[in-house]
Amino acid sequence: MYIDSEQQLRNIYGFPKKRFKDRQLSCLEKHSINFIERSPFFLMSTCSQSGSADCSPRGGEPGFVSILSETCLVVPDAKGNNRLDSLVNIIETGSVGCLFLIPGVDETLRINGFARLSNAPEYLGRFHDERNPPKTCIEITIKEVFLHCAKALMRSKLWSPDSRIDRSKLPTLGQMVNDQLSVAEAPESQEDMIKRFEKDL
Repeated sequence: MYIDSEQQLRNIYGFPKKRFKDRQLSCLEKHSINFIERSPFFLMSTCSQSGSADCSPRGGEPGFVSILSETCLVVPDAKGNNRLDSLVNIIETGSVGCLFLIPGVDETLRINGFARLSNAPEYLGRFHDERNPPKTCIEITIKEVFLHCAKALMRSKLWSPDSRIDRSKLPTLGQMVNDQLSVAEAPESQEDMIKRFEKDL
């Protein structure tokens, strides 16, 4: 049986307690600002006009996301693979959802809002000292701010040393891509890939 209405969901799950509803804010305050300033990584989800969803990782030094005000963030678009899936989606709909993480911290910070792309000098100038300065920035106008509890990361033991696996347990990215594309040539080694990527960081 498939569930295709909110009423069916509520019959199964019920409703959130008032304190969980009240925790959703419309702007940043001291704790969410502190979280973003300490975060070196977040996931950004976007969607296209046709409804296709995308989620991509974004990373940098802690605090790489610039806080302009309690309702506005600026994210440098670091050098990537030029697929531009997220950026095209932002142009089409502007809808964006972000999940900030801090290594060693099981709580996460969710921010939803409206995004625009900009190459304004006052935005790009904030990141001119980076090794590979961005060509554009993502301006996010904040609509919702929510601190998530630790349950998901506690279940996954994401930061636990016991959860880490040796990279050699997985094929190299080069091997996986070659297999996916049925390419017969020798794959790039993990070491060579890391050296190549380090030039673009």
